[in-house]
Amino acid sequence: MASNAKSAELVLRVWRQLYQAYTLLKRCEDGTAEEFGLTTEQYAVLVTIEYLGGPSKVTDIAEWLERSTNSISMIVDRMVKVGLVTRRRDKGDRRVVYVGMSSKGAAALKPVNVAAFETVSRILSSLSSEEKTTLLDLLGAVKYGTMKCLSPGVDIEEVKKQELHQAAGLKKWLNVYGSPSFPRAKRQGREKKTKRKNA
Repeated sequence: MASNAKSAELVLRVWRQLYQAYTLLKRCEDGTAEEFGLTTEQYAVLVTIEYLGGPSKVTDIAEWLERSTNSISMIVDRMVKVGLVTRRRDKGDRRVVYVGMSSKGAAALKPVNVAAFETVSRILSSLSSEEKTTLLDLLGAVKYGTMKCLSPGVDIEEVKKQELHQAAGLKKWLNVYGSPSFPRAKRQGREKKTKRKNA
C-alpha cells in the first residue's frame, strides 16, 4: 500500500514539474518575442513558415505547431492586418490558402530567432550533452504517451520518422541562426534600460 502511495506521489510530482517547466519556458518565450514587438503566437507562425521553406498551408502550420486549424487561422488573420504575413489562394483549388512571410515579418523574425536560441542555450547550459540526450528521450516518451491519450490509433513509429525528417530541417536552421558569426540580436528592452540609466 505504501509503495502505491509513493508511486502516485511520484507521478504527481513529475506532472507538477513538467507543468511548471512548461509555464516558465512559455514566460521566457513570451518575454523574448515581446522584446522585438511580436507575440509568441506570431513568432511561432513566422518560424514555422520559415522552417517549412516558404508559403505554407494553414493546415501544415497548425500541424507543425500542434494547434487547431481554426486557432492558427485567427492568428494569421491578425498577422495579415499588421503586415507580418501575406495570404494567397491556390490557383487550382481556391479552398486552399497559403500563408507567406512579408518583408516586415522576415525582418522581425531574424533578431528574435537569435535571441530565442541564446535564451534556450542559456537555460539548458547546466546540462551535459548526455543529460540533454536523456532529457530529449524522456520528453519524447511523455509526448508519445500524450499523443496516444489524445488519439489511441496514432502510429508512433510514423511520428518518429517525421521527427527524424524535421531534425534535418533543424540542422539547416541552426546553420543560419546558431552560428557564432551571425550578428547578435539587439534587444530593445536592454536598449531602453540603458537609455534610462544614461538619461
